[in-house]
Amino acid sequence: MQYLDFEKPIEALYEEIEKLKEVGEKTKVDMSVSIKELNKKIEETRKDIYSNLNDWQRVQLSRHPERPYTNYYISRLFSNYQELHGDRNVKDDKAIVGGFATLNDNETVMVIGHQKGSNTKMRQLRNFGMANPEGYRKALRLMKLAEKFNKPIITFIDTPGAYPGLEAEERGQGEAIARNLFEMINLKVPVICIIIGEGASGGALGIGIGDKVVMLENTWYSVISPESCSSILWRTWDYKEQAAEQLKLTPKHMNSFGLVDDIIKEPLGGAHSYPEKTADAVKKYIENALKELKTIDVEERIQQRIEKFSSMGFYTELKEA
Repeated sequence: MQYLDFEKPIEALYEEIEKLKEVGEKTKVDMSVSIKELNKKIEETRKDIYSNLNDWQRVQLSRHPERPYTNYYISRLFSNYQELHGDRNVKDDKAIVGGFATLNDNETVMVIGHQKGSNTKMRQLRNFGMANPEGYRKALRLMKLAEKFNKPIITFIDTPGAYPGLEAEERGQGEAIARNLFEMINLKVPVICIIIGEGASGGALGIGIGDKVVMLENTWYSVISPESCSSILWRTWDYKEQAAEQLKLTPKHMNSFGLVDDIIKEPLGGAHSYPEKTADAVKKYIENALKELKTIDVEERIQQRIEKFSSMGFYTELKEA
């Protein structure tokens, strides 16, 4: 287990437990009472830390290297997953995965999501979850395929942004994302979008237009990352914590602004500590959301989707002097 800076008190307690176990093995002394007390202290410390997280700490949790990614949720929540490849134009973008899968052994759905990679080699292969235009075109191809066969769509969002390289711009990065926004708003099937880690800018929006847009508790969703915001405003990353606070990018803020519909609670300690419990909570949400969305007429559901996104944001009109 890797520990973030603010989790160091928990790490220290676990180290004490390991030392007690070593002493017990060497001396044959029963250390169970002391270990039990330390485990209780760990839970109290974890509760104290996770009950008082600031916005920057949630950003750090969203990037935890042991946090479950899209492929984990697919393997945990679905069966009979058949990954589909390529955009039928350029190539197969490994930063976005997707295909048909079975939910609860009786319902076929299309699952699509960003995939970052669990080690250095895989992160390079997946381009750190930053999709090129062909990734978004692949996603759209799969969405239209799901619509053709009248299957619900579930997307998992976890990206630091669409790939900003020159070659991506040459192949039409902006157009590819814009096309997805236009097409997703009019899809005839239910669409559920779940932010499971980072939700940055157009990279997230490219697969983030749905009837339900929800965030896991320790994630973020914003037009820009705290580091990039800090570098623009202050010419340095040193103010990233302040930028995170000002961007209002956490689930609580996004929900209060009406930009996301719901927040899925994570177990105390975060998704990286309890991936199975987190996945179970996500599955429960998907089941309930699909049940609700299927009761709504297709045209009404599309209209609700359009109205939801059209009404986002707020402004003030100044009267002429």
